[in-house]
Amino acid sequence: MGYKIAVIPGDGTGPEVTREGLKVFKAAADRFGFSYDQTDYDFGAARYLRTGETLPESAVAELEKHDAVLLGAVGHPNVAPGILEHGILLYLRRALDQYVNLRPVKLLPGVWTPIKDKGPEDIDFVVVRENTEGLYTSTGGFLKKGTPDEVAVQESVNTRMGVERCLRYAFEYARRPDRHGRLTLCGKTNVLTYAWDLWWRAFNEIGDADYPDVKRDYAHVDAISMWFLKNPEWFDVIVTDNMFGDIITDQAAMIQGGLGVAAGGNIHPERCSMFEPMGGSAPKYEGLNVINPLAAIAAAGMMLDFLHRPEAAVEVEKGMVYAISKMESLAAGQMGMGTSDVGDLVARYVAEGGAA
Repeated sequence: MGYKIAVIPGDGTGPEVTREGLKVFKAAADRFGFSYDQTDYDFGAARYLRTGETLPESAVAELEKHDAVLLGAVGHPNVAPGILEHGILLYLRRALDQYVNLRPVKLLPGVWTPIKDKGPEDIDFVVVRENTEGLYTSTGGFLKKGTPDEVAVQESVNTRMGVERCLRYAFEYARRPDRHGRLTLCGKTNVLTYAWDLWWRAFNEIGDADYPDVKRDYAHVDAISMWFLKNPEWFDVIVTDNMFGDIITDQAAMIQGGLGVAAGGNIHPERCSMFEPMGGSAPKYEGLNVINPLAAIAAAGMMLDFLHRPEAAVEVEKGMVYAISKMESLAAGQMGMGTSDVGDLVARYVAEGGAA
C-alpha cells in the first residue's frame, strides 16, 4: 500500500531533524513492505522573507491530497514572533480541520526526569487537546485602543460539535489496547462556568451513552499541574481544551525528559494529519550537526501509527531506546555523536529488527 507524505522541513534545525525522521520512516517502509511518495514544501521563514507570504493560495488544496505531513519547525529571528506560527501552524490546523492535538507523554528507559523516584513505569500517559477552537480562534477585539480607557476582549469559542468530536476521540483512544481504559477531563468548572459547563455535560452524556466501559474522572487544570509532578502514574488519557492543553503538555514534556524527545500530532482521523517535534527551530545550532533529532524521529513514529502501521511505530520507539543507550546526553552538542549518527542508529535498528 502506498502513502502520500508531505514534508515541511521549515526553519533553523528543522531540515536537519526532519531528515533523520525521514531516514527512520524509510527504514520502516523497507522493512515492513509499504511504499510512499514524498513531496517537499519550502514553507517557512526563507520563503516569507523572499516573497512576503507565509503560504501560497494552493497550499491547503495540495496538502489535502496527502495522507500525512511531517513538519520540522518554524521560527526565525528575522521574522517577528507569531507571523509564521499563525500563518503556517495555526492556519493549517484549522484549514485542514486537524481538531485533535495528540501528545503522548512517555518516559523512555535511560532518559532522566526531574521527578525524584519516578521511572518509565510511572510516566506513560496521553493528552488529547482540542486543536481548533477555544481562545485560539482569535475572537475578540479592542475598544479605544491606545488610550487610557483601552479595552481588550479575547473570547474562548467552544461549540458542541467541536467539544464532542474531541471527547469521542479521547474516549476511543482510552479503549486502545495500549491504554488502560481511563479518561480524565482537565478543566476549570468552578470558575469558567459557561465553556466548562458544556465540556462537563458533554463528557458525562457521551460517556454514559456510548463508553460505559471507560472509567471517567475530572481534575482542575491547576490540580493536574501539581499532580503531574507528584503522581504522574495516576493518568492514562487526559482530554482538555486548546489553552489548557497547550500549557500542560509543555509541563508534561519536561517530566518525560524535555522537548528533545517530545513529539505531537495534529490529527483529523479521516484526513491529512500533521506530525512534528515539540522543540523549536533552534537557529543557533543550524548546520552544526549537534541537535537531538529524537523528537522528530518520534513524530515519524506517530505518523506510522496514524497510517495504521503500529508494528513499525513500536520498532521506532525501540530504536529510540537503543540510541539513547549509546548517547552521552540528550542535550545539543553533548550527545557524544552527531545528529545524523543518532538517526543512523535508530534507522539501522528499525531496518534490522534489533541492535546491530
